[in-house]
Amino acid sequence: MDKSRQQELTRWLRQHRSLAKPWSSLCILSGALSTLLLIAQAWLLATILHGVIIAQLPRDIFIWHFAGLLLVALLRAILSWAKEQFAFIGATKIRKHFRQQVMHQLQARGPLYIQQQPVGSWSSLLVEQIEHLHDFYARFLPQSMLSGIQPLLILLFVFPTNWASGLILLLTAPLIPLFMILTGMGAADANRRNFQALSRLSAHFLDRLQGLMTLRLFYRTKAEGEKITLASEDFRGRTMEVLRMAFLSSAVLEFFASVSIALVAVYFGFSYLDHLNFGDYGQLTLFSGLFVLLMAPDFYLPLRELGAHYHAKAQAIGAADSLQSFLDTDVITATGGDQKLADNTDFTIEANDCCVLAHDGKVLTGPLSFHIKSNQFVAIVGKTGSGKSSLLNALLGFAPYTGSLKVNGLELSSLDFTYYRQYVGWLAQNPRLLPGSLRANLLLGHHDISEESLLMAVEQAGASEIIKEKGWDYTISEQSAGVSVGQAQRLALARTLLKPCRLLLLDEPTASLDRINEKKILQALTPLWRRHTTLLVTHRIDQLQQADHILLLQHGQLIAEGNYAELHKNNETFRALLAQPDAAVSGIAESEYA
Repeated sequence: MDKSRQQELTRWLRQHRSLAKPWSSLCILSGALSTLLLIAQAWLLATILHGVIIAQLPRDIFIWHFAGLLLVALLRAILSWAKEQFAFIGATKIRKHFRQQVMHQLQARGPLYIQQQPVGSWSSLLVEQIEHLHDFYARFLPQSMLSGIQPLLILLFVFPTNWASGLILLLTAPLIPLFMILTGMGAADANRRNFQALSRLSAHFLDRLQGLMTLRLFYRTKAEGEKITLASEDFRGRTMEVLRMAFLSSAVLEFFASVSIALVAVYFGFSYLDHLNFGDYGQLTLFSGLFVLLMAPDFYLPLRELGAHYHAKAQAIGAADSLQSFLDTDVITATGGDQKLADNTDFTIEANDCCVLAHDGKVLTGPLSFHIKSNQFVAIVGKTGSGKSSLLNALLGFAPYTGSLKVNGLELSSLDFTYYRQYVGWLAQNPRLLPGSLRANLLLGHHDISEESLLMAVEQAGASEIIKEKGWDYTISEQSAGVSVGQAQRLALARTLLKPCRLLLLDEPTASLDRINEKKILQALTPLWRRHTTLLVTHRIDQLQQADHILLLQHGQLIAEGNYAELHKNNETFRALLAQPDAAVSGIAESEYA
């Protein structure tokens, strides 16, 4: 990462500081007040020791001084706690904002965009990388302000007491930031590489964990285990590189702070021995020496703390690299409007020169022109990559498009997607069931559904025996573990039937099933095809035969449409698709129809 990119990311991170400005201001104010109390504490201690040791004054004279010391110590503890709390609240607010922004962007970009990267990468971005911004906002930014305010306040009291010691403090103070920068060079790059390694490891591990059964079946567990070991070692090495820089920086700063304090102590030592006779406004007293020496460590403390938190800046820059790219990169999204479809009306769909786009503007499918009547059962057929799923994603409102795509005469992009999707039923090839009970998966948050409606949907989907066998409270684990593929498909169908859908979109819902489960799903779906406007992506002959209309896609283009008999008779591409081995199911082959 070059210097200009680091500066750009630093400016970008600082811009978001305004989200928690009140808390940041309170944090800085608490730190400044704590420094003033420190000065008062040093004055009280120096006064007591000078009076008792040099002036030989009775100790009872200093009762109020001791009381003041206790009060100052208590107030400093309270301010220190308040400073940490204000910093934490402010940083938490900013992290919450970033997470909301990421979630909003993911929701706006939709499943097509999310599928471009493994789940582990998104998890790393949303959790670890945003979490690593905390110390930048909670510690580094407030401390960068306090590192200028606190030493300045101390100097305002040191110079009137002894200008020579004040000059030593003033001249040695820049050494700490200088060496902080020198030892921190390359830390941002190291942190960025560390986050990239973490993202790769997260994605790699989660992918292999989810596919563990497949790996065991093909005897690949040892090979993949070795790859995970290599990825883990890479991450370990990069983590140690970052820690090495952090410890080196802290050690260097502590060394120079100690040397600087020693210089002040040496000056006062030689002055008390009468080897040095400058720097004081008159005779050098024990009070002036103690007062300055008691404050000297705390003069460098803010600078040392800034150095200790400097790695938080490098860590934040490394984390912000991919975060800023994700949030600030303009992509084309499917944005809806505020129009709502009329209630209790059947769906009609009309496309005119419609091109479905990827989020980078690349044309996935189109231009397409077709008309689907209400309650019409339309099958979409074509080879893999011909644009079938892209068209369904556009109808779901997940993919942007150009041209015209109307539902009931209204442009799809003008509709309120939240309202529109309430009337769209969706069943994918491999539906996802969430970890939780069977009942929770079927209701999916819609707790206003009656028990009668729930039982009817389960019965229509052919999932009654699943409920009888396992019970409503049976818990499904990650990746639909605990139910078979066929059972998961029937449960997903029951979930679809619970929606008051008027448009049914089916993306090869039986492709992953054996013939027995496929037959059960088709028996449940067949009545729906006649009651709803239905689009079915399929290549099964028996399903195509039942369709009222067929759209044939090739390379993203609509090359033919009509019913089964027309396409079978007139289109060579259609006949070639039917000749494929996986087109014949349920004992029906293309040759039998011919």
